Amino acid sequence: MSETTPSAPRPAEILPGSRVLLTGASGLLGGSVARRLAQDGYEVTTLQRSASGLDKVRDVRGSLTDHALVAQAMAGQDAVIHMAAKVSVSGRRQDFVDVNIHGTENILDAAEAAGVEHLLHVSSPSVAHAGTSLVGEGAGDPDPTAVLGHYARTKAEAELLVQARAAAGMKVLVIRPHLIWGPGDGQLTRRVVDRARSGRLPLLGSGAALVDTLYIDNAVDAFAAGLRRLPQIHGRRLVLTNGEPRPIGELLMGIAEAGGARRPRLRVAPAVAKAAGLAVEKIWGLAERVAGDLDDEPPMTKFLAEQLSTAHWFDQRETRAALDWTPAISIDDGLALLAEHVRRTGGV
Repeated sequence: MSETTPSAPRPAEILPGSRVLLTGASGLLGGSVARRLAQDGYEVTTLQRSASGLDKVRDVRGSLTDHALVAQAMAGQDAVIHMAAKVSVSGRRQDFVDVNIHGTENILDAAEAAGVEHLLHVSSPSVAHAGTSLVGEGAGDPDPTAVLGHYARTKAEAELLVQARAAAGMKVLVIRPHLIWGPGDGQLTRRVVDRARSGRLPLLGSGAALVDTLYIDNAVDAFAAGLRRLPQIHGRRLVLTNGEPRPIGELLMGIAEAGGARRPRLRVAPAVAKAAGLAVEKIWGLAERVAGDLDDEPPMTKFLAEQLSTAHWFDQRETRAALDWTPAISIDDGLALLAEHVRRTGGV
């Protein structure tokens, strides 16, 4: 009888029972992922300014800029998911630097000091978007010199810091989710609905530029898969979407209607919107310097005008193969779920 060659051992996974630190659980994505991991049997610690409100989760409340607090939260962990960030289309650059760059540095330093070698870093496709159309692209290199806005620039710089630690031996997986929406989303979903209700949601040009988005439940499934498979797939950058590019006008109208608002009718030429965005940015910046942080965001910026008028969708083959994941909820099903949520609760 011939001898058979034993198969190579399967790479380790980060399994339920492991201790995981997650930053940013007060947001929809962070809170949803933390809840899912706790339900799956992981020992979850969250770090953010406010209470997460989650069962079976240990909260550490405070800022990413507090090095000692970050080190305290990191102690004894097996892996970290870094989601917390300052996300806005306006604001003072230093506020973005403090959270997105220095906060990430604190996470990296604390992980290294505590011997935590597995990091799932949450970034954004905007770190590699210089304003031109992205058609079936992969995850490009982060370039803080080419992108627009304090958020994209500081997230690109943060990703470069993470990349340097990966080169030094840390096992890092970077996931860039694109335009998450769904029930409970106070970023994209609520702003689209609120602006549609007030008549302040413009369609730029024909509204035909193809854009892909990501339904919240699919995002949660993908991040759970990414954490589990991180020891096998570290070293990659993955853009994460539903894989269903739609015309941006169709998406905006669908979300607005699902949220109980009328379809937007205001149409603006992209060049006009970009010029107006630049002017509004200057006025908003002056107002922030005089009055401090503003409660609302500007109605238009150059970055926002580009996002609403250029195609940006991404090849998902590598992402799905690496994560061993496919979206369970389609865009149309997600819109139906959002509409049902609004009917049941009365709010987005």
